[in-house]
Amino acid sequence: MEVEQWCIQVSRQCAEEKRQELIRSGLLDKTLKPRAKGDVILFPVTEYLDGAERCSFPAHPIEEELPRHELIGGIAVMQERDISGAERLLASRPSLHTILYPESQVEGDFRTRRFEVLAGLPTTKTRYTEYGLTLAIDLEAAYFSARLASERRRILSRMSPGERVLDMFAGVGPFALTLAGSASFVVASDINPAAVLLMKENIRRNKTERVLPVLSDANRLPVLLPWVFDRVIMNFPLYAYRFLPSALRLCRPGGTIHCYALVSREGELLPEINRMPVEGVGERYVRSYSPGKWHAVYDILLKKEDF
Repeated sequence: MEVEQWCIQVSRQCAEEKRQELIRSGLLDKTLKPRAKGDVILFPVTEYLDGAERCSFPAHPIEEELPRHELIGGIAVMQERDISGAERLLASRPSLHTILYPESQVEGDFRTRRFEVLAGLPTTKTRYTEYGLTLAIDLEAAYFSARLASERRRILSRMSPGERVLDMFAGVGPFALTLAGSASFVVASDINPAAVLLMKENIRRNKTERVLPVLSDANRLPVLLPWVFDRVIMNFPLYAYRFLPSALRLCRPGGTIHCYALVSREGELLPEINRMPVEGVGERYVRSYSPGKWHAVYDILLKKEDF
């Protein structure tokens, strides 16, 4: 029997790396078998992703269904508070040590969440690996999402060697450390002291000298920093757009700003952004966030003349 589902195309050379990324993000539909199509592999996914299409897939033999969850290192974050399901999930993977349930949304200036331990070790700390980087994570102390792994790689693929990059809401440093592989240097700022401490540990762990951690309110950065940047990352989906005036002061003419936002309709922030000195704006959906809400990114190219 075949089932129709959303899928993404991946070249055979990158197929295993992408499969692991989809598994970590909880987006691979494990009830269906991936299929080959010429030089690409079609992976069935549990929700619409950018560039996805509908295809038919053969079903896997029926296995015990596990609760929906997001994998972050040795921690699984469940979407429902299901203690028996948490025990089954913990037993399903030897690599898991803790099952969490979020008791709150991302809150406050420090972007933190509260979690309940449903099964396993009583901790919110773990080690997470992404494209060769190893990150120390504390989910209750600082915001982190494994589901943005492909987005971090997308930004890296658009960079020119030697760019100067500013990450205005850096958290524990996943964007900053990913982009440091191509940048001349990266300034990675966050207002949360716990996030900056974890970021400093991750800089040491990954042996990079190109990332400068900064503890600061993002609106203070134009006063604190003596540089302008080729590229600015604004991964604060709830309110990043409110900091665009500061980002404009810090990004060079002709540079690029990547502003992430939660939107309820296509083009929601375009009128506001187009009133600024921009050459062009591209909008793309990163992933579903909640019913009626999408995590989107606005790729903003600034005008080349001074403003």
